[in-house]
Formats: sequence, C-alpha cells, structure tokens
Amino acid sequence: MMIEQNARQWFESSLGQYLIEHERRYFDQLMANIFGYNAVQIGWPQFDFLRLNRMPLRFSVGPEREVSLRAEAGFLPIQTNSMDLVILPHTLEFNANPHQILREVHRILIPEGHLVISGFNPFSLWGGCHHLKSMRGEFPWNGDFIALSRLKDWLKLLDFEMAGGRLCCYAPPFKQEKWRRRFGFMEAAGDRWWPISGGVYFLHAIKHTHGMRIIKPNWKNSLEAKKKMVPIAREIIKASKEERSSSNSRQIDDLNKS
Repeated sequence: MMIEQNARQWFESSLGQYLIEHERRYFDQLMANIFGYNAVQIGWPQFDFLRLNRMPLRFSVGPEREVSLRAEAGFLPIQTNSMDLVILPHTLEFNANPHQILREVHRILIPEGHLVISGFNPFSLWGGCHHLKSMRGEFPWNGDFIALSRLKDWLKLLDFEMAGGRLCCYAPPFKQEKWRRRFGFMEAAGDRWWPISGGVYFLHAIKHTHGMRIIKPNWKNSLEAKKKMVPIAREIIKASKEERSSSNSRQIDDLNKS
C-alpha cells in the first residue's frame, strides 16, 4: 500500500507529469491505428492509454481498485486466444516474475494479436538513478529495469515479431521543471544523436503461431479462372440446347409416324 501511495505522489510531481505526457503521446498515436474487438491494459489503470483505441471492448486489469478486472498480471482470468491487443505500461519491471506475465499475455492473445510495452531504459540517465543508493528505495527507481535487448530476446522465444517502437525522455530526470527546460535540447536531438539513451522505451510486437500462416485469396487468379470458364460454359449451354432441340424433333417425328 505504501508503494502504491509513493507512486501516486510521484505521478503528481512535475517529473511524473513529464513522463505521462510523453507516454500518452506515443500510446495515443499507436492505439488509433490498431483494430480488432478486445483490448486490455495491464497496469497503471489511473491512466487510460486505450482511450483513442476503437475496439468495442476495452478494459484494465490489475490489483488496484480502479481496474475493471482485479487480478494478478501473471495469472489472468481471461480466455485463451481472445484478445486482439494487450498493453503493458511499465508492468514488467514492477513485478517479481515478468516471464510469467509475458507467457500469460502470449496465451490470451489471438494469432497476429498486438502487444505494446513501455519500460525504463537502464542504459540512460534515468536508469542511472536506479543505481544510486540514495534513490534506489524511491519510485520509480526501485523497479527492476529491463534492457531493451533482453526484452526482445524474451519476446522472440515466445514467437513474437518486432513491429516497431521508439525511445523518449532524453533529458535528465530532474525533479524541477526549470532544470529540465535547460536541457530541452537533448529531447529535441535525442532521436538523432543518441537514439539508444532515451529514458523510456516503447516496443510493439505481434504474436505469431508456429506452423500457422494466414492465407489470403488470390483475387487475380480467381478472376482469370472465371474468365477462362466463360467460353467453356457457353459451349456447354449451346450443346445442351442443341441436344434438347434434337430430342424434341425426334419426339415430334415419332408422333407423326404413329
């Protein structure tokens, strides 16, 4: 309970608002372009990162009071192969078993389902605060920051394919806004000059099922086949008419003879 209270206080601070502003910007842009039926956010329910997504069912999961479904992230009471989209905003680094969470996410996602993760980059100025003894007990520096390369390896083992991502928050994590403004040039030049040192990373992955491949209809070949069948069909219809005409003529001749 104390950890949750510390987290809320940190998010109300100037640095916390700075982080949420950047996170919302990324999630809003990506969520608007992912389609399906069911989407779930696991973690940080006080911030609706699914707000611009247009799926009919959108809900949050976690142990907090604000969630739609109270449950542990590593043991989700959600049907297998039922979710089109799962987002994990800093969920892995504040959980004792991130591998179990990823396995559960893989289980509930449909084939070709989307997973979006945000995390603190340990190889950044933000990650440096995590190693300072004076700050290690405070949120969010008390989390177990996961390197981006390590996270990619975990996802590849679960047959996820990387679809995109980015980094942000290049300025040092000063508590006072005036100091962050002085280093604002780092934010503007970060993607170009030191792209791997952003304080926060985002990773977009897609679940693939081994041995399964979505087959799309080959409309071009189908139309060509139909065109080829037209002359054959005409010949069949013509022959059928001639046969019926010949049969009717024979019947008339037989009647005349009788």
